[in-house]
Amino acid sequence: MWQRLPADLEPPSWQLRRDFLLAEVRPGDRALDIGCGAGDFTAAMADAGAHAIGVEVAQAAVERARARHPGLEFRLVPIEGPLPLEDSSFDLVWASEVIEHVDDTARWLSEVRRVLAPGGRLLVTTPSHGRLRVALGGVERFSEPLGDHLHLYTRNSLRSLLAEFGFGEIRVRAVEGPPLLRRMLLARAAR
Repeated sequence: MWQRLPADLEPPSWQLRRDFLLAEVRPGDRALDIGCGAGDFTAAMADAGAHAIGVEVAQAAVERARARHPGLEFRLVPIEGPLPLEDSSFDLVWASEVIEHVDDTARWLSEVRRVLAPGGRLLVTTPSHGRLRVALGGVERFSEPLGDHLHLYTRNSLRSLLAEFGFGEIRVRAVEGPPLLRRMLLARAAR
């Protein structure tokens, strides 16, 4: 996919997601951008004073991130298996438009929790799939048989999932679009 995308493509809902992220970044934070893509959110964290690195499963995305943001660290990580990062090594983990693509959500969230320091914050954005939205659009619209969205989340399902994996102080809100038809979930949780 990354080879086909234009080099100057702005991430969808860039300003909204950036504002959500930067409201949580503190100068000096050790920050991890999981699924960093072209590295723009990693760069935003670094610009806000965090010591940020980005990780990605796609080699083409890592190459693009390194080219766009040569002063930052970007690593290629395996699509399955543990993250090659130390336990409790990050104060903030950012995973924007990633969780819906993850095959083994239990393993992934366990790894996220492992690398997050006690008291650290997890920020997640993902498409919202409330009942009315799915009823009006049909499940096929949001989960094509050969598509890359493997999981659909509602505010309640995302909140429950994060709680099940030991996260606390969980806040999930739906944004973008009219009430009952919001398109995106913004979640914040603490380890």
